[in-house]
Amino acid sequence: MITPDAQNAAQAWFASLSDPTAFQSWMQPPQLDSLLKSAMPGQQPVSFDPLLITGLQKEYMESLTALWQNLALGRVPAVEDKRFAGPAWQGNPLAAFHAAVYLLNAHTLDKMVDAVKVTPKGRQKIRFAIQQTVDALSPANFLVTNPEAQKKIIETRGESLKRGIEHMLEDMRKGRISQTDEQAFEVGRNVATTEGAVVFENELFQLIQYKPQTRTVYERPLLIVPPCINKFYIMDLQPANSLVRYAALQGHTVFLVSWCNAQPAQAHLGWDDYIEQGAMQALRVAQEISGQKQINALGFCVGGTILATALAVLAARGENPVASLTLLTALLDFSDTGVLDVYIDEAQVARREHEIGRGGLMPGRDFAAAFSSLRPNDLVWNYVESNYLKGEEPAPFDLLYWNADSTNLPGPMFCWYLRRLYLEDSLKVPGKLKVCGEAVDLGAISAPTLVYASREDHIVPWTSAYASTRLINRRKPANMRFLLGASGHIAGVINPPEKKKRSYWTNARLPADAQEWLQGATEHPGSWWPEWAAFMARHAGAETAAPRRYGNARYKPIEPAPGRYVKVKA
Repeated sequence: MITPDAQNAAQAWFASLSDPTAFQSWMQPPQLDSLLKSAMPGQQPVSFDPLLITGLQKEYMESLTALWQNLALGRVPAVEDKRFAGPAWQGNPLAAFHAAVYLLNAHTLDKMVDAVKVTPKGRQKIRFAIQQTVDALSPANFLVTNPEAQKKIIETRGESLKRGIEHMLEDMRKGRISQTDEQAFEVGRNVATTEGAVVFENELFQLIQYKPQTRTVYERPLLIVPPCINKFYIMDLQPANSLVRYAALQGHTVFLVSWCNAQPAQAHLGWDDYIEQGAMQALRVAQEISGQKQINALGFCVGGTILATALAVLAARGENPVASLTLLTALLDFSDTGVLDVYIDEAQVARREHEIGRGGLMPGRDFAAAFSSLRPNDLVWNYVESNYLKGEEPAPFDLLYWNADSTNLPGPMFCWYLRRLYLEDSLKVPGKLKVCGEAVDLGAISAPTLVYASREDHIVPWTSAYASTRLINRRKPANMRFLLGASGHIAGVINPPEKKKRSYWTNARLPADAQEWLQGATEHPGSWWPEWAAFMARHAGAETAAPRRYGNARYKPIEPAPGRYVKVKA
């Protein structure tokens, strides 16, 4: 997280950079040491590569001098950044100068981080903290330095400023920045609309069974375990981009876990509860309703981690309940957790354990803030500029509506997950963890498995997802498949074939090195969903008449989909 000291130091840095003489003092190691230590509290005294610093001083002064000279001559500097691409920036020499100096300062500060002699993880933390402040201090984020916002005030005779203030006050009341028109959507009305019924519930989840979309269905149903840190309807946004509906149209009877939005009554629950009362219970109910000894199962993100852990526990008990397993952008090997690693260290985990490790809630708003910080220009400052400075109404967008619909987690569960998996990376080590009383060995999972990753995923790096191919099915490596899709964590997964967007890569070989896999892979245009559908069809069993009713004699319908749990707000 960014400390007040870090922000104050960086603000002083940026303020000084319009004055070349003040800049000279900031480029000295003692000042740099102060700035970087404030960015990363607890860091030992840092040292710098003097040659890099000297070269950086020279480069900066030459660039800044050239900008001043061009300003004096009335020349508009070239500014290659989408934040400053509009005519109001490009047609105003002073505004373009401010933008160019800002970008030069940002570039210089980024290069300074390279000059710090520190561990790679330490450098990543410093760079992340500095970048947060750099992004926050963009001239596009302030009315006094944003010519587009100023122009709009004049054109609207102050109406845009009035609307912007109203938007800001409303967001202050909500405690978050609005990214979309939230009045345009309602769960069960125009998102999460695939027809179905809740056929089981406990304090952790509701199990939804969806109505068949075909006259005949495969005898083995599909159970989907979505992440518990988000609402399930990312899998069922609208009919055109619903993975749930697509699976039903392929002839599968689909069951889906709708996790609870944890409230004080669930504040004591731990990881074992999510395995035993969550994933394992959902597997059992789907087996009983379908009458099948084995079913197909899919886990997305944290849902994949939970599902794989549950299957390893069941394997230790001599049970093999799935005919196939699909993991979508899921981590089992946590040795490289990408940019999220900046939030995971002993001090931060210990703080969470002290606060909520023995009971309490991890607030959904904290998750939302953390994920937004990974792409602040797109998910924070873009909306500060448009909503507040320009008074624009955010456009309706189902994905961003879902993104703002936060979910709480029980503190003990979250802290166990942070320490045992993210911090200690114990899940991949056979027998190191005990879950539900059993030693966990992912290699004991023997079901044919398809692992999917997204190439531009900043939450689950694709190379880390690829590492799962070395952990599951160690006795039957031929049972493993890996698919790589284009785009990121969500857009790469939710990519229906009808859109004919993006692409994906396949390679039958699974070498130990992920980059070697990619070098030998073949790129295919469009969605990876049909490839997954073919994999599923091979393991779904014979076709039979579609069931006419939900549940069975023991598990009767409780309420229509999407159920009550998904409508609970954080």
